[in-house]
Amino acid sequence: MIGGPATRQNLLGLQRRLARVAKGAALLRRKREALVTELFRLARPAAAARVSIAECATHAYPLLLDALRDEGYAGLRAIGWPERELSVVLEPRQVWGISISDLVHRPPLRRSLSGRGTSPSWTALSAPHTASAFETLTELLLDAAGREALLRRLGEALSRTSRQVNTLERRLDPSLRRQLTAVRRTLDEREREEHLRRARLLRSVG
Repeated sequence: MIGGPATRQNLLGLQRRLARVAKGAALLRRKREALVTELFRLARPAAAARVSIAECATHAYPLLLDALRDEGYAGLRAIGWPERELSVVLEPRQVWGISISDLVHRPPLRRSLSGRGTSPSWTALSAPHTASAFETLTELLLDAAGREALLRRLGEALSRTSRQVNTLERRLDPSLRRQLTAVRRTLDEREREEHLRRARLLRSVG
């Protein structure tokens, strides 16, 4: 906030600062509009992915209960051995100044019965069906993770940008305008007083 006496210099300083505030608010409004557009673009596929994940999980967990009933916890652990190591490739990028990572490659997770290395005759059908369902669920979660992270960060950026716009437009701009009005009023009063003083001086001289 510019303080000090009501001078032409302070008046010009307030005008320059008010112009910067207006320019900054306009830039932030454009950024906010762009963020909203990006959020709407991602919202529909994100919602569809969430529905698919929920449906897959609803299907997978009852299968897991069936497999636990048929094989027991120790049996399922044995069927699942050896554990697989899965490597994914992430690529960093920025969206409106927000750093994110895109999943650009992941290995296929779903396997056939032969790919599991377990003879079907050794296990109940519930075990491979459960494994297949959870492999599908894991694929859906991996594919959705990047989009969900981006949505969360875009939402945070939108909230932060909106607060900045509100601060500039509802607090700083009105405050500067009040100061500008007060300085102008003081300068105008001084000018009128100076004009009257000169007029009186001229009359006294005449």
